[in-house]
Amino acid sequence: MSTGPSHKTVIASNRDNVAIRAAAPSDFDQWLVLWEGYQRFYNVQIAKEVTDRTWARLLDPSEPMACAVAASDSHLVGLVHYIFHRSTWTEGDYCYLQDLFVEKEMRRGGQGRRLIQHVYDAARQHGASRVYWLTHETNEDAMKLYDQVAERSGFIQYRRSMR
Repeated sequence: MSTGPSHKTVIASNRDNVAIRAAAPSDFDQWLVLWEGYQRFYNVQIAKEVTDRTWARLLDPSEPMACAVAASDSHLVGLVHYIFHRSTWTEGDYCYLQDLFVEKEMRRGGQGRRLIQHVYDAARQHGASRVYWLTHETNEDAMKLYDQVAERSGFIQYRRSMR
């Protein structure tokens, strides 16, 4: 799998005073506020050690994962995390859009769509064959957007925790 900084440097143009850009080390405090908001939305609590490791991985060019943020001037209003991985179905990697979150006050303003487009652009640059993601069946507002920018696969997720 090809890793490296290429998938971490895609930049989208500024529109409506919000720029989509790769996360920077100096973004941590504001990223953390968004990350905690995402966790509250899904009613989960992720351990501080996991959060710290995740942040380090998101910024590490040797990792197959990345983070982009939506920044209004110097204020972060959204985030997206994505991970490249091999697939048995295609030659190119897949790109899993794992987390997408926009501040409540900024929703329905196009930032979620722009963050998804950033992932599409990064996946294309990386040579990925597919971008995919999951959402909770109750997340109806997000699904209205997702139905416009992607197609439903029809697959149902099964999982088992190993801890």
